[in-house]
Amino acid sequence: MSSDVTGAEAASDSPLAPHAAADLPLERALEAILIVADEPQPLVDLASAVGAPLREVRQAIANLVADFDGLLAGGVRRGFELREVGGGWRIYVRTDYDEVVTDYVHTQNPARLSPAALETLAVIAYKQPITRGAVAAIRAVNVDSVVRTLAGRGLITEVFTDSETGAIHYGTTDLLLTQLGLNSLDELPPISPLLPDGADGFDSDLRPA
Repeated sequence: MSSDVTGAEAASDSPLAPHAAADLPLERALEAILIVADEPQPLVDLASAVGAPLREVRQAIANLVADFDGLLAGGVRRGFELREVGGGWRIYVRTDYDEVVTDYVHTQNPARLSPAALETLAVIAYKQPITRGAVAAIRAVNVDSVVRTLAGRGLITEVFTDSETGAIHYGTTDLLLTQLGLNSLDELPPISPLLPDGADGFDSDLRPA
């Protein structure tokens, strides 16, 4: 965990105004936020979200890591873990359980994708690697749940995380190529003929780089 304290971090240690989460257990409040977060959350953002000093949030995060890892007295090692990635914190499936989760997703989730999911998948396929925010800007709708669905189905994956912004860049997987009957992304058809005006957010005849 980084020990560097920027100006923003120092400000977070100043007294904060009353906050909705002020009367809630700090660790549980942070846990609830991290469960629904789609991107790694910097400590400063978490401190702002719960209205607590940065030093207390830093300690609470360390406690959650130990809790999830089963290191506390009487604790149990969970199937998920809290990881620091790209300057922020996010809950991930513990790598020990990747296979069982993948099997569940592939066998229990319905195979048919919604039109919204198909549109989002097309944007990612042609513009990858691309952030969730960029996909949302192209589609002009919130795509959080759709991205989670596609990742859960194994059709897209996290390619890398921007070290400065913490934004996750997504790309398609080999599973998608298999389901489309393609050998590589180079075999995707040009997108322009499929669009009403040949544009709508894509470059002409755009193919994956």
